[in-house]
Amino acid sequence: MHHYQLITHADWGSNPKKRWVASAMLAEGRYHLTGPVQLGEVSTFLTRFRPADPAARWLAGFDLQIGIPEAYAAAAGITEFTPWLRGLGRGDWAHFFDVATSASEISLHRPFYPNNPGGRRQAHLLHGLGINTMSDLLRRCDRPSETRGAASTLFWTLGAKQVGKGAIIAWRDLIVPALSGDAPEAALWPFDGNLAELRASHAITLCETYPAEAGTHLGIAPPGRGWSKRKQSDRAVVGATLVRHADEHGLLLDDALRARLLDGFGPEADGEDPFDATIGLFGMLEVATGRRAESGPLDPCLRDIEGWMLGMGASF
Repeated sequence: MHHYQLITHADWGSNPKKRWVASAMLAEGRYHLTGPVQLGEVSTFLTRFRPADPAARWLAGFDLQIGIPEAYAAAAGITEFTPWLRGLGRGDWAHFFDVATSASEISLHRPFYPNNPGGRRQAHLLHGLGINTMSDLLRRCDRPSETRGAASTLFWTLGAKQVGKGAIIAWRDLIVPALSGDAPEAALWPFDGNLAELRASHAITLCETYPAEAGTHLGIAPPGRGWSKRKQSDRAVVGATLVRHADEHGLLLDDALRARLLDGFGPEADGEDPFDATIGLFGMLEVATGRRAESGPLDPCLRDIEGWMLGMGASF
């Protein structure tokens, strides 16, 4: 069991209004769940949310891709994700975070495309990166499983489901600064070690999550399989399941969170964002309380390059 004093889960997006954080604080042997609240300024998140106790350990999960596909890493000569990540925005990688506007700007050092619609094609991205198919730009944990569909590819930044622009913000403004310096307070799971190792060595452990995946760990079907997270009534049904789970496993919900779960986070269209922040937190607590393993055995490529979603079985 990994006794983190604070566990947070952030639903993510390129739009600041879609970034919500749900929290669980350990007190007297039980986790007290609060939130979700809007994340606010990305660059100061780790300072604003960290526990007052300097000895406290914090597990921070983010619903965004942390890691790169094996095919891209091989083409770019990247053998370890974390050391490479620390160097982004400088030297040969100075323009990594600049989304290419035209096909001619795409390269292994500038892989995000396109910056805007209009005549943009995935074939441009594949040609610019020297990659054969879009499926080659999926990490193994992004691929479809028996319980959910495929996640979006990191570098294609067009469409409602694109994730690349949100990842750019998180990597550039939060993760890279947190990992920088001679003795960084933060470490990145699973690249820098397992949870027990990172808890012993760092104040903050950062990890990737996926609410649709986390829900399956709680016995909840992924959205689109009999329910929609965009419907308040469906969110309320799932919320009632989460309330029962909390009561059965000794998780303490504050009154406001309990009410929001049972209400399905209100009738607003953006109720799905705080909902995702909360269901992701429940998934992280399954791992933190020892009811679920952090992962199955990860081969060197997954551990060093592609990364993994917390709590996802290696066979998925």
